[in-house]
Amino acid sequence: MSEYHVPVMLKECLEGLDIRPDGSYVDVTFGGGGHSREILKNLDSGHLFAFDQDDDAKANAQSLKEAVGQSRSFTFIESNFRYISKYLRFHKAGQVDGILADLGVSSHQLDEGSRGFSTRFDGDLDMRMDRSSSVTAANILNEYDESDLIHILSAYGEIKNARTLASGIIKSRHQPFTRIQQLKDIALKVAPRGKEMKYLAQLFQAIRIEVNDEMGALKEFLEQTAEVLKPGGRLVIMSYHSLEDRPVKNFMNTGNFKGIMEKDFFGHEIRPFKPLNKKPITPAQDEIDANSRARSAKLRVAVKI
Repeated sequence: MSEYHVPVMLKECLEGLDIRPDGSYVDVTFGGGGHSREILKNLDSGHLFAFDQDDDAKANAQSLKEAVGQSRSFTFIESNFRYISKYLRFHKAGQVDGILADLGVSSHQLDEGSRGFSTRFDGDLDMRMDRSSSVTAANILNEYDESDLIHILSAYGEIKNARTLASGIIKSRHQPFTRIQQLKDIALKVAPRGKEMKYLAQLFQAIRIEVNDEMGALKEFLEQTAEVLKPGGRLVIMSYHSLEDRPVKNFMNTGNFKGIMEKDFFGHEIRPFKPLNKKPITPAQDEIDANSRARSAKLRVAVKI
């Protein structure tokens, strides 16, 4: 599991959850199981529920179950975290004491070319977290109209010359997109000189977010957290780019995604959470030196009111 993904800010995440040995907790992004393994070490009669839709994560969860045995209560749920409320009701979990979400793509996925997430290796234009899903990166590149491509590239990848890149993609459709290298060849023609790798990372992020409806899933998940958590329960979320961090920050601060505090008839603030940190927690320099992918991580913690 350690080779699958190095858990970022592990100590800070556990401190944010403020784990009680008899508490119930949810890791909604199980991945390689690094965070879940440490949560389980802190539980006695408590229970951990873990969500992930990735086949590799399912195998990792089975390995963790075998490692901890029956002395620890652990339930793996093979689903996107946008269905958290539904599945916790199914498992009769009741309200829980803490929820952890690590929104980053796992090191394993980034390093494994066949899934299409990596900018370094050739592979199929896939990028699906859930491999039963019908929409792939190839579908987007071959079928979306130019205006939709421009929106995806600019909104999800913050690509400044999105129109130029979208036009290049449209003009190259005489040969259907099937491989990562085809997309890279087009992108590198219009990438800013000296910033090619950053440009590719932005492009892959944009398409991956669209393939997996990541922003839609994040917002649906956040809207259910107040219902799922007990009063005093902890919501701990780690994001890796501003597109994710902004809605997390706004929701924790105000209970909505606009970031505007709403009040009731009597002037009382309407919000389900109280943030514990005004500014996001960031990794220490020694962690960044050991794991460069931790560099952009931002951790926010809030308490259910």
